[in-house]
Order: sequence, then C-alpha cells, then structure tokens
Amino acid sequence: MNQTLEIQAGSPLPLGATVMPDGVNFALFSRHATAVSLVLFPPDSTEKREIHLRPKWHRSGDVWHVFIAGIGAGWQYAYYLGRYPNRERHLHRFASERLILDPWTKQISGRETWELPQKSTKRQHVFSGNRRRGVVVEPQAYDWGKDRPLRTPYENSVIYELHVRGFTRHESAQVSAAAGTFAALVEKIPYLKKLGVTAVELLPIHEFEEAENPRTDPVSGAFLANYWGYSTVNWFAPKASYAAQPAQVLTEFRDMVKTFHAAGIEVLLDVVFNHTAEGDDKGPTLSLRGLDNSIYYIIDPDSGAYANYSGCGNTVNCNHPIVSELIIECLRYWVTEMHVDGFRFDLASIFCRGQRGEVLAAPPIVERIAADPVLAQSKLIAEAWDAAGLYQVGAFPCPQRWAEWNGRFRDEVRRFVKGDGGQVAHLKQRLSGSPDLYQAPWHSINFVTAHDGFTLADLVSYNHKHNEANGEGNQDGDNHNHSWNCGHEGETTQPRVLQLRQRQMKNLLTLLLLSQGTPMLLAGDEVARSQQGNNNAYCQDSELTWFNWQLLQENADLFRFCQQLLQLRRQEALFRQTEFLSETPQAAPYVQWHGVQLTAPDLSWESRSLAMQLHASNSPTDRQYYLIANAFWEPLSFELPSLPPRQAWYRWLDTYLAPPHDIAESLAKTVRLSRQGHYAVAARSVVLLIARGE
Repeated sequence: MNQTLEIQAGSPLPLGATVMPDGVNFALFSRHATAVSLVLFPPDSTEKREIHLRPKWHRSGDVWHVFIAGIGAGWQYAYYLGRYPNRERHLHRFASERLILDPWTKQISGRETWELPQKSTKRQHVFSGNRRRGVVVEPQAYDWGKDRPLRTPYENSVIYELHVRGFTRHESAQVSAAAGTFAALVEKIPYLKKLGVTAVELLPIHEFEEAENPRTDPVSGAFLANYWGYSTVNWFAPKASYAAQPAQVLTEFRDMVKTFHAAGIEVLLDVVFNHTAEGDDKGPTLSLRGLDNSIYYIIDPDSGAYANYSGCGNTVNCNHPIVSELIIECLRYWVTEMHVDGFRFDLASIFCRGQRGEVLAAPPIVERIAADPVLAQSKLIAEAWDAAGLYQVGAFPCPQRWAEWNGRFRDEVRRFVKGDGGQVAHLKQRLSGSPDLYQAPWHSINFVTAHDGFTLADLVSYNHKHNEANGEGNQDGDNHNHSWNCGHEGETTQPRVLQLRQRQMKNLLTLLLLSQGTPMLLAGDEVARSQQGNNNAYCQDSELTWFNWQLLQENADLFRFCQQLLQLRRQEALFRQTEFLSETPQAAPYVQWHGVQLTAPDLSWESRSLAMQLHASNSPTDRQYYLIANAFWEPLSFELPSLPPRQAWYRWLDTYLAPPHDIAESLAKTVRLSRQGHYAVAARSVVLLIARGE
C-alpha cells in the first residue's frame, strides 16, 4: 500500500465506523480482548493494512478506538482480536487468526452473490467468515425527498408476509430487474395494491449465510440452503445478494422503501435478535463470538456451554447493557436511515430472559424499545414465545406498546374450521379481537398461516407434514398442525375433495379477514400456493417455495374472493374497531351472539357453529351484518333477526356457492334473500349477510 495512513487515538463513541470531515473513526466494544488490530482494505485494491491498537492510546474502558485520517467511504475493514494469555478459555472464543466483522457495520462485502456449494465443492469454501468485511459508508447519503414512514394505524392494516427472493425468483414472475432482489420486488407493487394489502412484512433481509446448512437433498444430493434467513450475520447490513447491484444495496433498499411508501404500503422487517449464525460451540466465529463471547451470548459460567432458548444453538444476551444498546441503535437506524415502518421480532420472548436465562417480569430491553422516542411511531410486533417453552401470548410485557402474533388465533380458528369440538367459545373470543388476551383489538395480529408451517392450500390438503426433502428424516417441523386433508392426502383430481378444499380455504380467509384485530396473510395463500405438505421449508430454495405467478390465473377465483374480502374490510369500519365491541345496545357499535336460534349461542363441546350480529349503532335502521360460521358436516338452518319495515337481509358472501356467486363485488351487488326468517347454511360454510334498505 503506497498511501501513508495518519493514525490518531480516535473516540470511543459512536461505535462502528463513522465518516468524519477528514477521516474515519473506528470504535469497537470488547471487554475481554487484550489485543486488537484494525485491518483496512482500500477501495479497488487487494492490499490490506493491519493497525495494532495500543491500549494506552486506543482504549477507553471497554471500547477500542482509532481515527484514520485521509480515508473515507468505500474503504473496507475488519478486526483481529485475541486474549493473551487466554485465561478462562471456556468463556472466551477469541480467534486471533480470523477476521472478525464489526457488528455495527452498515454494509458488508464478500458475499455479494447468493451462492450454495455444489456437490463437487467443499462447503467450507463457500461458508467462510473471512470473506466478509465491513464497508465504510456515508450517513444520510440518500435523497428521501418528502418520504416518511406511513404510520398506518393497526386497525387499518393488512400485513402480507413475503420472502424477498422467493417472491420474484420463479421464471413466471417476469421481472425486468434481477430476480429475487429488492428492485424486482418493486415491480410487484401493482399486484399488492390490487390485492389490497397495506404492509409487507419481509422475512429476514439482514446479512445471513444461505450456505450454512450442512444437509443435502436425499434424492438429488444437492446442498440445501438456509433459505428463510433466520440466522443473522449482522443486524445493520441489508443482504448484499438481495440487490441487483450489490455495491448499491443501501440505495436499492431505500429505493424499494420509498416506492412502497409512494404506493401507500408500509415496509416491516422480520428481525432476529434472539440468536446468530455463529450457532453452538461447533459453529463458525464470524463476529460476536470473536468479539466477546461471554458478553454477547448467554453461557453457563462454569462450563461455557451456550444456552439454547432459540433452538438454533445459541441465545443472544439481550439484556446486557451493551447488547441492548446495539439492538436499540440498530432499530433506530432502520427507522431513521432506512425509513422502515416497524418490526416483527422473531422469538421475542427471549427478550424476557435475563443474563442467566431467567424469566424477567420487567425485561429492560422490552421496556427500552417500548419507551424509545425514535421508535415511538413504529409498529412493534412480538412473536411472544421462544423455543424453550416460554409462551407469552397475551402476556408479553409493555402491552400498551407491543402487538403480538396471536398464536391462539391460528390454532383455534384452524381447529374450528377443521371441525374439532370445543372450539366455539374460542372462536367467539377470536372474532372479537381476543379480549380474553389483550387490552385492545390492535394488540392481536391475527393469522392462520405464516412462513413457518403449512400454507393455506396445504392446511386443507394434508393431515401430516411431508418434510422428507429437508434431509432430516421427516423429524423436523411441527407435528401439531390442526390440518385436515378433506378426504385425501395430497394432490388429487377428485372433484368433491377439491370443492371442499376451496370452501375450507374461503372459510379460513373469511374468519381471518372479518375478525377484529390486524390480519396477516402469507404470500401466495390468495392463489393457493402449495409446498407439497412441507411445513418447515426453511431449507428449500426452489420452486417448492418460490411464488409461482401462473397460480394467479389457475386460481383466479380464490384471488378474487380474497381481494373482495379485503375491499369489504377496508370499506366497513365495523370490522376494524379500535376498542372491543360492547355486547349491549347502550354502547354502540355493539355485537350480539346467536346460534341456530336467536340469542342462544351454543358454546358446548359438541357445537360446531356460531353467529355474530354486528350493529353500527343502536338505531334499528342503521347497517347490520350477520356472520354465520358452520363447521358442522351437515347443513344447519339459522334463525335471522327481524328487521324494521323497508329493510331486508341481503347475502354478501356464502362460501358454499360457486364463483362468482360466493362473494358480492359491492353492496349494490348483494342478493336479497327470498326467505327473511331463516338462512340454510350448507355444511362447512361461512355466510355473511347485510341488512339494508329495499
């Protein structure tokens, strides 16, 4: 390297690489390292420069720092850290021969291409931590114009969970940008607008290692992937291979967010702060482990063994002050610098564990996130459980601020539609926004499917998981899916089975989208996307998991049904309440519950049906809706409430009817009932009626 670098002491704050007017300041936390070197790589060069940091000049407390004059954005960097003598070896994992990634870096080089090892390639050649380096970037080097996070209220939100790569990777996507990238996703905004969703929730887009999976396909022998991305390498940096031009990944991500916002669609990120790609004691040393293993992870102080509350080999020590600071600053960065609208926190109950793994009543990190002013308008959604049995649905701390994935909604609505006994009382709670669990309906993120588990089509096509292709002997994935194959396991040409499956999918969509709370759809459910019964397709980067856009034509009727449901929800505030509905007319709007007979809901174990009457006000001439759910295997006749003169009941939807009669396009297209006293609801069907003037 010809350039002479001017090295100064630098500042301990801020952490990370910070561009200054005349150089770059580097600051790194490591309490237990006794030797730290900064390694610099100039732009467009294969050379490197190693700078040994002297504790007397370059250490303040637990932070190592140095200022390098005359360099700027585009330089790459990493660290060597060691401990000499390496006492307490069972607690520390310093690897002085490996380049260590700065957890505060905002962009990463070295893995710009999505790459899986071939059968003839050693997997270690691809999965190498030494290939990744941080990139020094300019802050605020983007023209946002007037763009701001949208702040769509929960009650007006419909969340659509998708995988950035999988959404446009299939050849049928026909995108002009590189398939599987942020730029390609932008091209599908018109589709999302047409469907009627208000937010996309992106499966992890932070830098992760897709080649870490050691398993192979049992048929082809090809290496499987870490496709979903729940194995973070760095929390700040967007994944370079999700950019059409990896060197422009920050710009492409911001372009995507800006374009989504212009279309009125929020961008939510699925964030994974509970574990990292470093895994258990046999995993690679990439970043946190090589910085300060005993600080960043929950470990046994005697043996050094990793606590595994995540089910992925390690557990991040989220309530340690420096780790919580890292998490807070990361969230702020995504909100302020990248304009994202909120976050879904994977296995968020790990936030509720202390530094020894104990469950905390008032976890500091949860309270800090809830109270942070920079995050005040951002959506915070907790997956309120972990992999070690801590289940907090309805009990996650700081409920005034946090929403939750409602796992009970998923399970109990599935069981009701399947026809299990004892579910009607639960359905009553779920349709109401889960007042037995939450303080307000918006706390409940309602869903029946997500990336983890069966798709909607598979939920009605398989009794059992079929995960053989994952290379784990079908031992992975949940065994309790509350699914029903409608009389035949898997693919079939039997008309009776296919018709029933269509009806069951419509039943599930109707109950999901007309319940109080915030609904979430899994990408592809609206066109009956199948994974052939694989309920844990985390490792499948193939047509099995990619969105096949031909399904939009093949299952146009299901798409239309879902689209019309979303339009109805958007137009009718009765399905989007901010507070729980009263059950008395004195506090309108209000709800009444019925069974086959008026005012007599049957909540017994044997019951399989329920009717819900929604009133916009206590005026008998105001609009009313009558939702009837019959999961019984025989038709039932439901008594209908009487209406004032010049009003009548009209059918809005009936999932038993063939398209296009299954759902009305608008209020004007609803059909007046020939019998106003009763409605015959077919077996395994859901009906929605509306009272309107004749």
